[in-house]
Amino acid sequence: MIRTTLCCCLIALGCASLAAQQADPRESKLLVLEHLWNEAQVQRDSAALDALVSSRFINTEYDGELSDKQKFLADIRDPLFRPTAANIQDVKMNFFGDTAVITGIYHTQGTYQGKSYDHIGRFTDTWVLDLGKWQCVASHTSLLKK
Repeated sequence: MIRTTLCCCLIALGCASLAAQQADPRESKLLVLEHLWNEAQVQRDSAALDALVSSRFINTEYDGELSDKQKFLADIRDPLFRPTAANIQDVKMNFFGDTAVITGIYHTQGTYQGKSYDHIGRFTDTWVLDLGKWQCVASHTSLLKK
C-alpha cells in the first residue's frame, strides 16, 4: 500500500514537473507577435502594426512623448524615419486572465531626420485578448544606453 501511494505520488510529481516545463501556448503566440511588431517597424509597415495595436492604444516613448494609435502609425509612415534593425531579448511575460504584460530589452538602430540612432532600452507592452485576438493596448520604452 505504501509502495503504491509512493509510486502514485512520484508519477504525479513527474507529470506536474513536465507540465511546468512546457511553455504556455500564449507565450509562444505573443512572442511571435512581438517579433512581427519589430519586423513591421523595420519595414515601416503601418498596416501590419495597425492590426497589432488596439484602437485605444497608447505609446510612451523613451523621451516621454505620448502618442495614440493614429500618431504612432503616422510616425511609422514618416519618410524621415528609417529604422534598420529592431530586436528584443530577455523577454518575460506575466498573465492576468486575458491580459499579458511583456517586458524585455530592445535594441533599435536607424536614422531619423537624417541623424543616426542606436538605442538600447527596456520595454513594457500590455496585450489584451479581445474577441479571440491579441492586441497591444499600451507600450512604454526607457533608454538604458543611447
